[in-house]
Amino acid sequence: MNTIKQEKVFLRVVPVMLAFFAMGFVDLVGIATNYVKADFDLSDTVANLFPSMVFFWFLIFSVPTGMLMNKIGRRKTVLLSLVVTAAALLIPVVSYSFVSMLISFSLLGIGNTLMQVSINPLLSNIVKGDKLASSLTLGQFVKAIASFTAPLIAAWAAASLGDWKLLFPIFMVMAILATLWLGITQIKEEETGGKTSTFLQCFALLGDKTILLSFLGIMCHVGIDVGVNVTAPKILMERLGMPLADAGFATSLYFLFRTIGCFTGAFVLARYSAKKFFAISVALMVLSMAGLFIFNNLTFIYISIALVGLGNSNIFPIILSKAMLYMPEKKNEVSGLMIMGLFGGTVFPLLMGLLSDTMASQTGALIVLTVGVVYLIFLTFKLKKG
Repeated sequence: MNTIKQEKVFLRVVPVMLAFFAMGFVDLVGIATNYVKADFDLSDTVANLFPSMVFFWFLIFSVPTGMLMNKIGRRKTVLLSLVVTAAALLIPVVSYSFVSMLISFSLLGIGNTLMQVSINPLLSNIVKGDKLASSLTLGQFVKAIASFTAPLIAAWAAASLGDWKLLFPIFMVMAILATLWLGITQIKEEETGGKTSTFLQCFALLGDKTILLSFLGIMCHVGIDVGVNVTAPKILMERLGMPLADAGFATSLYFLFRTIGCFTGAFVLARYSAKKFFAISVALMVLSMAGLFIFNNLTFIYISIALVGLGNSNIFPIILSKAMLYMPEKKNEVSGLMIMGLFGGTVFPLLMGLLSDTMASQTGALIVLTVGVVYLIFLTFKLKKG
């Protein structure tokens, strides 16, 4: 009987994991921005509009998506996100211009916001209780595969087929497959009673200490994530005089160890305390920050980058699962608020740039990153046991 139940859970989890893979398509904006910048001869300031368009929508649409889920349900919201994502990927195939790419990246950001908010509560309808954190981590691992492969596919398409933009139809096919598979999968959702929270009711949840601390934790996690990707190559260029082409490996190294961390976390969290694992993860990030401040040796800097990749890989699913389980009757609204915290990916780099320019050194950026890590140390003592 248990075997049959497990098979049913597995058949429902697989299409959701494929949707997690589609969620990772948003990370193609990094490599795509570099190609678009070269194709249209853009300045850095103008080119940076593209990734900015993605994070902007997390601020605008996260909470409304939580409200939308109360009306149409979680599965339908994920399906809507996949349709919007597929449309975003279709635009560069049909028309490739500066304006069309802005529209494409905007839709990619909107679709990703819809998905980030809805897919985690949807997974909680399939996987229950203490297994939720490990399942969310598995989803992040699947997402990380897409993030990691996007630059590789673009480089392969450019070198072998002469057109990096073939990345878009390849990912579009995957998005359509995810839409169809999830579309025919039945998932029983908790009843919301037909009540839809207002904006004020959603934001009022931040008045709860646990929800507020979790929200700020998500902001720090994403801020560190984006901040390390931006700053790691700059540290190598500043301290070792490396060219950007070589220093860029630091970003790939971070993604690699973040992916390894997600994969490992999916198994560890299924067996051990989330709070203890959170504490270990933060400890790795503390060691990383110390190393990035101290070392001028390439090997030790690489080790420090790998440590922050491992440490930061499981922070998001642990905080998110704790927040949703803390207020189960408000999962949709809580998820919306937590995903709004992804706006930290805009806030941290801005502060890092300002302080780095002021100090004329990447030490300024590291100070901002360290503030985020210090907050996560504080949050470690505030997490409930589990």
